[in-house]
Amino acid sequence: MSETRTDVPTVWQRHTTVEVLARNAVWLAIIIAVLVSIRRVNIIWEFLWDAPEQMSDLISRMWPIDFAYYPDSVHGALMETFHIATLGTLFTMVLGLPLAVLAANNITPYRVVNLFAKFWLVATRSVNSLVWALLFVAVFGPGPLAGMVAIAFRSIGFVGKLLGEALESVAPGPIEALKAAGASRFQQLWYGYWPAIRPAFWSIILLRWDINVRESAVLGLVGAGGLGMILNAAIDLFEWERVAMILLTIFIVVVVVEIVITRFRRTLI
Repeated sequence: MSETRTDVPTVWQRHTTVEVLARNAVWLAIIIAVLVSIRRVNIIWEFLWDAPEQMSDLISRMWPIDFAYYPDSVHGALMETFHIATLGTLFTMVLGLPLAVLAANNITPYRVVNLFAKFWLVATRSVNSLVWALLFVAVFGPGPLAGMVAIAFRSIGFVGKLLGEALESVAPGPIEALKAAGASRFQQLWYGYWPAIRPAFWSIILLRWDINVRESAVLGLVGAGGLGMILNAAIDLFEWERVAMILLTIFIVVVVVEIVITRFRRTLI
């Protein structure tokens, strides 16, 4: 009778040989892609090595910050930025919510209508806000109107897609109960779908308004109003103390808006 050997150590291997080769192949492909990208980008290494010195020189020119510039020009541009972001977000709600309803398969059971709505949701969010701003500056001329419409068009795809997905995830039970009770389509939307997506709705709208405030601050670089216009003018005139004041204002606004949005979400959701 043969004896079973128990002194042979067990070898544990996390990945098989094929998995190890596949992982190494992926890392090798990533390294090659990075090296090829660096070569194709055509970096001017002299400028790269000189960047810390140039950055130090630029920061020294921004000091001391021109705080007296705030009441003269920055405050008005800041209020204009808030108006652009708020009106753009409201316009987004008007257009994004109907598109979300049309894109939701469980509410609009028509394939052609779903594809039409999803096409516009994809088209609007696939173009950057600055590109939309350039287009609408050419249409409406420089100013906050172009910025507001650009913000709205950029936001429609974001809001519509997320709300459409929220509508599609609503449990069918309450909706079927409303149908059985003879509720109209509007009553199904108001008493069935709306209570289910209300937290998601406010969360999405508040998040989008937060993003729109940040984007509105730079749309002025292409003439769409707000802080970006005076920032561009200050840079063109090499008024670095004023540039520092504008950048500081943008930073403070971003922090304050983040705090406000967080508190609103806790209250409303």
